[in-house]
Amino acid sequence: MLKRGLQLSFTLAFVLTAFLTAVTLAIAQSPQLRKAFIDGNGPGWRALTEDDFTDVNGNPETWEWQGGIIKTTGKPIGVYRTKQKVTNFELVVEWRHLESGGNSGIFAWVPEEVLVGLKPDTLPRGGIEVQMLDHGYAELHEKRTGKKGDWFTTNGDIFAVGTSTMNPFPPLSPNGSRSFPRKNLSLGVGQWNHYYVRAINGELRLWVNGEEVSGGQNCNPRTGYLCLEAEGAPVEFRNLRIRELP
Repeated sequence: MLKRGLQLSFTLAFVLTAFLTAVTLAIAQSPQLRKAFIDGNGPGWRALTEDDFTDVNGNPETWEWQGGIIKTTGKPIGVYRTKQKVTNFELVVEWRHLESGGNSGIFAWVPEEVLVGLKPDTLPRGGIEVQMLDHGYAELHEKRTGKKGDWFTTNGDIFAVGTSTMNPFPPLSPNGSRSFPRKNLSLGVGQWNHYYVRAINGELRLWVNGEEVSGGQNCNPRTGYLCLEAEGAPVEFRNLRIRELP
């Protein structure tokens, strides 16, 4: 009886081992899906240069182009806009904060009327913000307010500003106004991040370092200027490229 039990145990162990080996080999041999990475090259893409931008409410030293890098001191708070409005487009940009807790972003579809006469240390009250927030901002917010900041993330929030409107994609901020990222992919202070933004027919989506994380639809208005944001701390941008679409 004991001998038969041992033989059965050995047989079951052999079958289980063979099954696990087959499964492991099947997984190892299965094709892996490749991730698309948009680098801003190809038909229709072009670089955005100093000639494409104009200052809105900064000082002469607020924005500087140096060796292909757009630098901002972050002061005074304000924006730097494209000379031409855009409607449907794809955009790529690399950015990095130079101080922990830095705050910046890109505004899409900013209406002209909210930029006219905009005073220094003021942000436009319109557009869709694609946020670029350093991870240290959460710590600074808690020190300043004594509360954890549950209404923002530091990995690519998308939200409508002022008079503009949008239906954000989930997951949402507690008040439902922001599209929170589905994955945390942003790199920290001093490291370059890659954003790919696709904005078509009032729908805007954001890819952070190669993966889609957030966005929204039914944006209004869906035509306007692109603006780079200065918000109190030094930030650098590079490889800013656009492809306008029908």
